[in-house]
Amino acid sequence: MRRPFRAPPPTKEGPRVNREIRIPEVQLIGEEGENLGVIPTQEALAMAAEAGLDLVEISPNAQPPVCKILDFGRYKFLSQKKAAEARKKQKVVEIKEIKMRPNIDDHDYGVKMKAMERFFEEGDKVKVTLRFRGREMAHQDLGYKLLMKVKEETGEIAKVETEPRLEGRQMVMMLSPR
Repeated sequence: MRRPFRAPPPTKEGPRVNREIRIPEVQLIGEEGENLGVIPTQEALAMAAEAGLDLVEISPNAQPPVCKILDFGRYKFLSQKKAAEARKKQKVVEIKEIKMRPNIDDHDYGVKMKAMERFFEEGDKVKVTLRFRGREMAHQDLGYKLLMKVKEETGEIAKVETEPRLEGRQMVMMLSPR
């Protein structure tokens, strides 16, 4: 496939290897990890070829750049494996929402609290939404008291990220795990 007219050449990702290193001299680290000092690049390339390995630029911003003699294929494989492992261990924090009404029954309230505890154990944030309908808007203090009760009961396992506030016809509070 042809590149579009005047498109910049494709940029290579990863460290420069062997002939891509065009600096007159480099700080060389041998295959066993020993520091061989500042050596002309051509000499370093010859040493790498003699060992049957590659010359890889490890730290390009150093003065002079640091290069190491190693098997580039293996190096690439190990770095990809390490990156995949890091991605696997990463936890994406989700925001779970619990919806309530100001006149919620005790049992329903208990079920919502159990769900909230489960969310906190999984490491997720919880957005508690209290919805007012019709004349319930006249009794916002009841809604506020309910959210304060939720805050009190989850005090040991969660901290309040945003205090209860009114947004139109609903009161919202954000909690995050401790």
